[in-house]
Amino acid sequence: MGIGELDREAHVPEVTGAATAPRTLAEALRARGDEGLAALLRARPDLLSPVPNDLTQLATRAGTRGSVVRALERLDRFALQTAEALAVGPDPTPYPVLLALLSGDEGDPAVEAALPGAVALLREQALVWGEDDRLRLVRTARELLAPSAQHPSPTGLGPTVAEATSGMSPGRVQEIIAAAGLPTTHDPVSAVAALTELFTDRDRMGALLDTASPDALGVLDRLVWGPPYGEVTSDPAPPVRWLRDRGLLLPVSARTMVLPREVALHLRGGRAHRSPEPVPPELGVLREYRPQVVDSAAAGQAHVALATVEELLKSWDRGGPPVLRAGGLAVRDLKRTAAALDVTEETAAFWLELCYGAGLLASDGEADERYAPTPAYDDWLDLPPAERWALLVTPWLTATRTPGLVGGPDAKGRTLAALGPDLDRAPAPEVRHRVLELLATLAPGAAADPETLLARLRWERPLRGASQVASEGAGTTDLRSRLARWTLAEAEFLGLTGRGALSGPARALLNLPLAEAAAPADHGGGVELSVAAARAATLLAPLLPEAVDHVLLQADLTAVAPGPLRRPLADALAVLADVESKGGATVYRFTPGSVRRALDSGLTASDLHDFLKAHARTPVPQPLAYLVDDVARRHGHLRVGAASAYVRCDDDTVLGEILADRRSASLGLRRIAPTVLAAQTDPVSLLDGLRSMGYAPAAESAEGDVLVTRADAYRTPARTAPVPVPDGPPAPDTTLLGAAVRAIRAGDRAATVVRKEPAVATAAGALPRTSAAETLATVQAAAMTGSAVWIGYVNAEGAASQRVIAPVRVEGGFVTGYDHTADEVRTYPLHRITGVAELADDQV
Repeated sequence: MGIGELDREAHVPEVTGAATAPRTLAEALRARGDEGLAALLRARPDLLSPVPNDLTQLATRAGTRGSVVRALERLDRFALQTAEALAVGPDPTPYPVLLALLSGDEGDPAVEAALPGAVALLREQALVWGEDDRLRLVRTARELLAPSAQHPSPTGLGPTVAEATSGMSPGRVQEIIAAAGLPTTHDPVSAVAALTELFTDRDRMGALLDTASPDALGVLDRLVWGPPYGEVTSDPAPPVRWLRDRGLLLPVSARTMVLPREVALHLRGGRAHRSPEPVPPELGVLREYRPQVVDSAAAGQAHVALATVEELLKSWDRGGPPVLRAGGLAVRDLKRTAAALDVTEETAAFWLELCYGAGLLASDGEADERYAPTPAYDDWLDLPPAERWALLVTPWLTATRTPGLVGGPDAKGRTLAALGPDLDRAPAPEVRHRVLELLATLAPGAAADPETLLARLRWERPLRGASQVASEGAGTTDLRSRLARWTLAEAEFLGLTGRGALSGPARALLNLPLAEAAAPADHGGGVELSVAAARAATLLAPLLPEAVDHVLLQADLTAVAPGPLRRPLADALAVLADVESKGGATVYRFTPGSVRRALDSGLTASDLHDFLKAHARTPVPQPLAYLVDDVARRHGHLRVGAASAYVRCDDDTVLGEILADRRSASLGLRRIAPTVLAAQTDPVSLLDGLRSMGYAPAAESAEGDVLVTRADAYRTPARTAPVPVPDGPPAPDTTLLGAAVRAIRAGDRAATVVRKEPAVATAAGALPRTSAAETLATVQAAAMTGSAVWIGYVNAEGAASQRVIAPVRVEGGFVTGYDHTADEVRTYPLHRITGVAELADDQV
């Protein structure tokens, strides 16, 4: 499309007949109803920022490169193939020609059935306009999709004969048509037209190819599906020379030949694509389970998820690892976290990002910055399990942070760190929603085949995937496919799926029917996510295991919790014993160190015996009772205080043993009294040193009392969860769409209304200019007659605009009337009106 056609596309004529075919995109939009305009703005929300003044501006904005690229990236494969076929077809393209480009000479019932919907979709999104006999692809889309040497088309087609011969000498063109058996002409234009007519005539073209040698036909076969370019030597082989002489191959440079588009289409049987894909790939079923089995498996995973999050944050209760200078968690700290959770580093990164996205984990913001739980974590612990689960999955569903990227390179080749920057990927929420929605289209209990699911996603967004592969390097799986794989794994971790099938609570979270598979929900409206999450939690609650208030003590100094423990019991037992193994039943082990930890927290031996008797369904084993008494008898036998530090003991032989022990050399001990040792280290280090030597000292205050040390939880200041990075403008709601359509209609009415010529002519597009007296007289007359007038107005910021108003009152230097442009009643100061003109009689 040339410059003149671009001008026509943006130009809006003053008078447009309703029955005539649209000549521009703006005219095509003007012929739409309000629902059609709303559908366009809903599909392409970037056109609403800001709201266009009129339909001409809307059409211009819809043809800008950035907006067209975004629209093309959201087309499915067949709609994109339809646009690509229009880009290689004539401009304009009749519908039968477009159908032939997609279905070929033999026809394709699937293409014939799907093509009307694809054309309607392209029309709705203002990528195509015009009637069926004159379909036009917008200029920018044609430039993006048409074949060129720099940007090959997915169709594999090359330039037309006219494009390929544009720089060829007239004599050479005449030689080509003579070799092809055509009569010579007097000008190159008619010669090119004759050659094009030959290549598009199936019978004559077939007769020409019948004279070609098998080797020449083999050359054409190698180029027919693309790429259409091939290198030749300065002295080409006879088959290539035969093709070149007859224009079946045309030179684009001294060493490169190209197969003209018309020749390729003849060899392809008229088909622009080798494999049109009018129907999306079906979602395959890997296995089928009873829905109850799926829900039970998903509930078990949800319980594990809650336990994992609690274990992770409890291990950082007194402060977690430091924050890297560039942000995020160091690789060694991620490895430690993975080892503590007994998971892979990739899975540990997911749990960390999940806690961060839910607002349960953040950096403390101090000078020596480190990670720690937030105050929201304590509130989260007080909630019922199902509600805690809902507070994890809700932010996961909308988060743009992508833990699967951790460990990979960023744009500059640096390793991406967990909890660090540059992990946001805007398409992540859309892909998560779509993966779960596709799972919901299967029967309840059916697990999808991941490969067919990925094929479906690639069909739905082919251009975006291709652009991502190009940006991330050859051989790299596109981001949407990787996001889909991560979504399947993460949904299983969270209990949204069980054994690969969507669970009942997950259906409720997506606002989908629970009894049978349904079409994807409209996330732009309907039930809010928080309400859906509450409903999902209600469904999950009876599936989660009941918390128990007892343990089973065993003679080997272990305790078995037959289920999840109630919180006070779990917290107390975590102090008294160490977790040895986790699973359906958690095994705790009592050790001298764990019992000493309980005594350090302020409990006495009798308190520990009472606790064990109260919460054990079995008698307290004798070895466990002896362990508690033995540690308690030694606990506090030594006292440590501040001198820098000192050790005192009533038994001077114990102090003698300490001094004689070589391991005490680093503590700098010396005897200052028969029962007192002084140390050259601080009390905390002295306590740790003596404990490492096998003693059980107790800390002492300045008054000589035993200090009770409790592990106070460390919390960050209040922190908000990270905000997702949007993927373009947000989808407009119904209220905004209605207001925008009314404003655009009103502005278009004001811009295209026919006006009477003023006494003093003004330049096209300039504001009307009249004197103050003429302005006042005209608006007063309009108010008396109830007619509308055209005014020029300059606001307080100096912005000028043209408006059509119907004055109803003129007083005090102001005119009040209905503004057709703004579609509301407004008041304007008369001194800011530059001029006024009456409307033409047929517009009144």
